Amino acid sequence: MTSTPLSTPGTSTPGTSTPGRDATWRSPRARRRAPAGPVPASGAWREGDPVARRQFLDVGTFDLEGGGRLPDVRVAYETYGELAPDGSNAVLVLHALTGDAHVAGPEGPGQTTAGWWESMIGPGAPLDTDRYHVVVPNVLGGCQGTTGPSSAAPDGRPWGGRFPRITTRDQVAVEIELTRLLGISSWTAVVGASMGGMRVLEWALLGPEAGIEVRSIAAIATCAQSSGDQIAWAHPQLCAIRADPRWNDGDYYDAPDGEGPHAGLAIARQIAHTTYRTAVELDERFGRLPQGGEDPLTDGRFAVQSYLDHHGDKLARRFDANSYLRLTETMMTHDIGRDRGGVEAALAQIDARALVVAVDSDRLFPPAQSERLAAGLPGADGVHVLRSPFGHDGFLIEHEQMGALVRDFLAEPSRDRTL
Repeated sequence: MTSTPLSTPGTSTPGTSTPGRDATWRSPRARRRAPAGPVPASGAWREGDPVARRQFLDVGTFDLEGGGRLPDVRVAYETYGELAPDGSNAVLVLHALTGDAHVAGPEGPGQTTAGWWESMIGPGAPLDTDRYHVVVPNVLGGCQGTTGPSSAAPDGRPWGGRFPRITTRDQVAVEIELTRLLGISSWTAVVGASMGGMRVLEWALLGPEAGIEVRSIAAIATCAQSSGDQIAWAHPQLCAIRADPRWNDGDYYDAPDGEGPHAGLAIARQIAHTTYRTAVELDERFGRLPQGGEDPLTDGRFAVQSYLDHHGDKLARRFDANSYLRLTETMMTHDIGRDRGGVEAALAQIDARALVVAVDSDRLFPPAQSERLAAGLPGADGVHVLRSPFGHDGFLIEHEQMGALVRDFLAEPSRDRTL
C-alpha cells in the first residue's frame, strides 16, 4: 500500500491535488461531467440483476424490537480469504449507512461501485486475507441484496413504505443468525465505523448472549447512543425524501427512470455530506469559487454547490430512498443502554478487547463520543485519534493511519479482562 502524508489544514490551495488520498480533491472546474441519463427510480439491487460477488443465505423470520415480525429474511454477503479449519480466523466487517457488502474489489455488472474500504482488506492489508476470513454482510433494511424495502413482501410486491421500522438490535439479530448458518462460533474481531460501529457495540453484547464469542471489537467514528445533534441533522434528510411527491408513500418501484424520488434522496445526501466533511476542507477546496462556466449572480452555482449536486446525484443512482429512510431512523434510535441500565452499565458488560477510534475533525460523531466509549469499555486502552481535515469521512480516506491502527490492534496478543 502507498499513501500520501497528511497535509496541514490551512495550507492547501483550491484546485490542487492530493494523489492517493481522495479522488475528489481536485479543481472544481475539472469535475464537469456529461449527463449520465435519467436517474432510476431506485438504485437497489433487484432480483434478476447480476449477482457479482454476492452470496445469499435465508435466515428465517424475526420478531422485531419495536413489535411485529419480519418473515423470510435473506442476507447478501461477501467473503474474503479462507476460513481456518478450526474457525479461529473469522473477522466481521460492518458497513456504514450507504455502504454495502462490497468492501473490496472493482465495480462491474451488478455492482455499481468499487469496494468502499479497498485499502483495508486483501493479501498483506491490515485485514490480511492470507490470514483472516473476512465476512461482510449487507445490513438488514439495506438495498444491495439483503431484505429491505425494495425486497418482495409476502404478497410478491416490494415492501416499499410498508417495510417495518427496525433497530440496531434487529440488524444484529439477523447477523447473528447468518453467523450460525455460516458455521462460525467465534469472531476474532468485529469491525465497523459510523452506523457499522453502532452494530459493533451491539454485537459485543448480543453475540456472547447468543453463544457467539466476540474476542475483540473496533468501534470507529461511532457512538454509544445517538445525540440530539445527530437526530437533528437526520430529521431534515427524512423530510426531504418524504416531501418529494415522487416518493409516493414509498411506492415507486414501478416508476420509469427519472420518475422516482431521486430529488428528495439527493437533497438528503447533500445535507448528510456537509456533516461528513469539514468547514476547513470546503473553504480551502472551494471557497467562493464559481462553478466553471457559471455565474452565481445570474442563476449559476458556486463550485461547492456543484460538488453537493454531484454527490446527491451519485447516491440517487446507486441507493434506495426507502432504505435511506429506514436506516437513518435506525441510527436515530440507537442506544446501547436501552433496557440495560444506561450507557455506562451496558458498556461495562462488554468483555471484548476494544479499539476505539475517533477522527479529530469529525463534526457528526465528535471525538467526545469516542471518549465516552473508551472510558466505559473495560477492554479499551483510550481513544486512538485520526488526524484529518476531512471530518467523519476520515475513516475512509486516511488509509495509512487507519490501517496502522487496525493492523497493530490485531497483532496484539489477547489479554484477560482484569476487574
